[in-house]
Order: sequence, then structure tokens, then C-alpha cells
Amino acid sequence: MDIEKEVKYLSKKERRQIPRQHMPELAPEIRNKCFDEVTLGYSLHEAQLEAARCIQCKDPQCIIGCPVSINIPAFLEQIVAEDLDGAINTVWDKTALPAVCGRVCPQEMQCEAVCVVGLKKGREPVGIGNLEMFIADWARDSGVENIVEIPASTGKKVAVVGSGPAGITVAGDLAKKGHEVVMYEALHKAGGVLLYGIPEFRLAKDIVDYELEALEALGVKIECNNVIGRTIDIDELLEEMGFDAVFIGVGAGLPNFLNIPGEDLSGVFSANEYLTRANLMKAFAFPKYDTPIIPGRNVVILGAGNVAMDSARTALRLGAKTVTVVYRRTKPEVPARHIELHHAEQEGVKFKFLTSPIEFIGDANGKLVGINCQKMELGEADEGGRRRPIAIEGKHEYIDCDLAIISIGTSANPLLTNTTDGLKLNQWGNIEADKKTGKTTKKGVWAGGDITLGQATVILAMGMGRDAADSIDEYLSK
Repeated sequence: MDIEKEVKYLSKKERRQIPRQHMPELAPEIRNKCFDEVTLGYSLHEAQLEAARCIQCKDPQCIIGCPVSINIPAFLEQIVAEDLDGAINTVWDKTALPAVCGRVCPQEMQCEAVCVVGLKKGREPVGIGNLEMFIADWARDSGVENIVEIPASTGKKVAVVGSGPAGITVAGDLAKKGHEVVMYEALHKAGGVLLYGIPEFRLAKDIVDYELEALEALGVKIECNNVIGRTIDIDELLEEMGFDAVFIGVGAGLPNFLNIPGEDLSGVFSANEYLTRANLMKAFAFPKYDTPIIPGRNVVILGAGNVAMDSARTALRLGAKTVTVVYRRTKPEVPARHIELHHAEQEGVKFKFLTSPIEFIGDANGKLVGINCQKMELGEADEGGRRRPIAIEGKHEYIDCDLAIISIGTSANPLLTNTTDGLKLNQWGNIEADKKTGKTTKKGVWAGGDITLGQATVILAMGMGRDAADSIDEYLSK
């Protein structure tokens, strides 16, 4: 097969022979010393080749696998035909954040997981996420804008609390329907977890800024430094400030801790604080930004999810000599995306499996110098089907470290919910909301994203935001 000839003229047989086009990346020995983006993007020819691998199923399961139902076969075929304007508009029809989702969403568990091409023996699924990133970057680099005709004002006002993926989606969709939207953000800059939680090398912050500028172009007003539940509460938004509806998308930003001795030592961080300092407050660009952070010489990460991988890879880039991920199960049980685990290993992160911390050890000055750990083995499967880690009596390990980052998940911050009557919460403190509409038990209030799910993906939060926006619009139209 001559893959150098124009892709759109390849026969179906030739298209089936195209191997997956893997996204070019910075070399590990270069990228682990800088915060430049790891993925370098496809060329047009590479994107066309990858898109041409789609066999255009009669019953495309990839659309069902996408939480926002992007017409994936259509935008892939438009890339093949070099109709890039058509492709980006097909994507924009369903998502406001394609450049973000193409980079950070777990396509291997969603659209690509059900790709018919990948279900065939010896074949990899079509790189849908990479192609979403390609077409979004092409639009930004080419100055192509998502032109939307805004209808006449409905005279209705909606407050969106939180500027993460769910909030951005709700705000954009409601603005397009003619409603006045004000988005409230607690921090000094909008973007939510996209800004403070995801490192620059995975998601360049100018991409987030670009998406927020597009939101403001729709007429959405963004108010930063507003902690809803403290500076203003939900009832004041509804009763005194004239809002007809409120959407809560504040995420789940309260870090979980291990509750073991020594957790208050200098040098023990939650992943939330560590990544917020490094990302939002740009500690990685010291001394241009004077945000304090302990770079660490020997760093230990406790936990093995995506946030743990982000923390480990950030520590390397801040100059750590060694970075070790400590996890109480084995490699097959690691909850991080395969690509994030792979990148971490490539960059030099070490792993200690079947190991669980039991005590942080400090020196006479209260500074962390090491961690005592319990060695584990896997027992019977728990309710979720994962084998339980069980302590091996009398078997311990000591790990030298001067920086430990705890990354074992987050919970809902109770600040807003404690000041809002009428909101029903579940046993974990998350807001209970209707799964199809996002309606809460409080009249005029909707919720979505991590504040309802615990920890979810960007695209799931966006899907919930879209459903909530439709429900809010229906409510306001009555």
C-alpha cells in the first residue's frame, strides 16, 4: 500500500491495511526536565491516515461510547476528505472543549473501547482522542472560530458556580440559548481542575485560556475570587441577586488523607496542594513566580491514580533525584490510565507495589526524612472485583524521602453544602442530583460533575453539564 498517495483516494482494502498512527512525543530524557507538552500532534497526512482507519460502521458504537455523543465517524471522514472546517464544526456541535478532551479524557475506556476496528484480533482502535486533539488544535492555530448565532435575550439569569468542565459546558449552552449567565469561581483564575489540577505538560494552560475566551465571547460573565457559600450563598443568588436558576459544579476538591502518624510533618503534601502550587501558581517557573514549593530530592507518591502520575512527573521536572510511586496493590490494579503510567515509567518514575505507608518519620526539626511501610499481599476480591491487599505480618520496609505527596482521592468540600438548606447529600457528602437532568432536591438548583459523582472524567462532567443545561432551559421556558 502506498500511504504517501492522497489518503482520500485509498480503497477500502488499502484503508484496512493502515497501521495505527501513534502520536509523536517529546523524548523522555528531554521532557522529564521541562514542562513542555509531551504530545506533539499529528501532521495533516498522519491525521488523514489515522482517520481513514475508521470503517464507517452502520451501527457506530463509538458515538454511544462518547458521553457527549459526538458524531465520530462523520468528523473522521471529514478529516480524510480534508474538510477540516466541517470536521471541527461536527465536533463543536457536541462539545465546547475538544482540545482539552482530546488530551485528557480516557478514550480507551469510552469511545475507543467499543471501536469495531479495535475489536478485531491484532488491530488497535482508531485514535479518536488524538484526532479530536488534532482538529481542535488546527482550528485554534488557523484562527477558525465557533460562530454561534445567539438568540434574543430571554430575560432569564443563571448563576454557574464553578468554572471546571461541567460549569463551562452549562454556561456555554445556556448562553447560546439566550440566557444571561454569570459564572462564579473561588480562585483568582477560571478553569477549575483544568487549570489547577492538570500539569502544563499534559494540558497547556493557553488552551484552557482559549476555551474560556470563547465562553466570554458568547456573553458569559466570569466572576473570580467568589467563594459561594462564604462570600455569597445559594439562597442569596436566588432571592436577592435575581438569578432564576443556579448550577453547582464546584468539583470535589477536599483531599483525602491517610490518618497515620507524622502526617503533619514539613514535607508531607496532599496532591491537591502540590499540583495547585505547581500549576495554577506556577511554582515550576520559580523565580519568575515566587510561589514556595519543596522540590524534593527523594520524592514518594502515595497512590497510583492519574493524579498520582501527574504529581510524580511534576516532581521529576522540579528536579527530584528519585521519584517513587508506592501502591498497595500490583501493577495490573493501578487505576491510572495506561498512557499516564507508561509515560511515568518512560520518564524514570520508580514503583513499589504491594507496599502501604504506616508512619511518616521526621527529624528533630519536624522535617520529613522517611516513611515506614507495611508489605502487602493480595487476598480475595472485594465487592468491586479487585483483590484486597492484606498486610504480611512482620514484613516492613523503610523508604528515605524528604517529600511525600498523598494522592488517594478527594471528597466534596462541605463549605457550600453546609450553607445551603434543602440540598440532599449522599453518604460521602456529594450532592444528590437526577442522573438525567441534574436537578437537585432544592428548587431552582442543578448540580453536576465531581460534586455529584465524586471523581469523574472531564468528558463525563461535560455530558452532565449538557443535560443540566437542557433541563434548566426547559425550566426557564415555563
